[in-house]
Amino acid sequence: MKPTLLLTLGRLPKALDIARAFAAAGWRVIVAEPFRWHLAATSRAVDRSFQVTPPNHDQAAYLRDLAGIIRREHVDLVIPVSEETMHVAHLRGHIPAKVNLFTMPAPLVVALHDKHAFIEQAQAMGLDVPETAWLGDPAGASLAASGDVVVKPIFSCSGRGVHIVPNGTPLPQSDEAATAIVQRFVAGRVLSTCSIAHRGRVVATIIYGGGIMSGTVAVSFKRVPHHPSIEAWIARFVAKTDYTGFISFDFVADGEDRAWAIECNPRATSGLHFLNPQDLVTAIVDPDKLIAPRMRPEQHLQQFYASLTETQGSIRDRKRFAANLRQLATARDVTWRWSDPLPFLTMPLTSWKIISMSIARQCTFGEIATLDIGYYGRSN
Repeated sequence: MKPTLLLTLGRLPKALDIARAFAAAGWRVIVAEPFRWHLAATSRAVDRSFQVTPPNHDQAAYLRDLAGIIRREHVDLVIPVSEETMHVAHLRGHIPAKVNLFTMPAPLVVALHDKHAFIEQAQAMGLDVPETAWLGDPAGASLAASGDVVVKPIFSCSGRGVHIVPNGTPLPQSDEAATAIVQRFVAGRVLSTCSIAHRGRVVATIIYGGGIMSGTVAVSFKRVPHHPSIEAWIARFVAKTDYTGFISFDFVADGEDRAWAIECNPRATSGLHFLNPQDLVTAIVDPDKLIAPRMRPEQHLQQFYASLTETQGSIRDRKRFAANLRQLATARDVTWRWSDPLPFLTMPLTSWKIISMSIARQCTFGEIATLDIGYYGRSN
């Protein structure tokens, strides 16, 4: 009998990558997804999809739904994909002990998702992070008086609620309903990472930079083959936390190429697309066998439809439009496969709910795609 993998989201391309990789390795892949229709549902790699309660609407019901699927479908491995990870981490104790849940216990996952708690933890390890204070605290006002700062909620995703406040500009008022931080703005190159870790050891790390951006989220991305200070930073953090699972960071490399971690995402990011599919499975299932993870040959990948939308939106800015158009024409799409064409061909239909809501609310695709699965510091 084939082992069974449960993915706890199917709407994003990284879920499709994981599904295809595991199906090719001989696994049965099923998906739990709040949307009735989603990207991975049309893939040959997915055996079945189950609609579940949105975790941000009712976390307890969502966990009951997942636990029921895990028992009925005899699931061996659960892999959370995106922002739902902070909810899925609470499954421990509600599912059979033999089921491998590929994330850390909820207290650590939530603390890393918390933008203030993460900074404090990294500081305690002696790692480079920018000075950070609470919005509404005198220390936050002092930071703003000394230079440009970034203000952002402690729980947010896809750039929601994040904005730069130039030096001399008044800070926004603090809001008890949406606790926020003030962080020193670091000028430099923004680089993102995606790592797979096992018991405090980094099994694989991908570093990449944004090409075409949708808000603060890259929809076209270029791999950075090597950045020693970032790799060392991640290795130390993973070792100190004895981490297992996906873990990702956003860094800013300053003018001296010193890397400052500005936030942590205890989940997979788009960097996952660069990893060789076979080694992706090995990194998760049998990490001790993976000595040097292989990357896909492409250095530049994109989410085609999102990149097309951003390119069309930049048409009035000739310089940006030309740059976006070049990337659109040269980067390989992460979804398209000749052997599995339906996810790409049907994406405008399976993603229509997200597209229509993003148009109606004038928000980015990423903001809407995570609206019902994001974790905002409360259990419903």
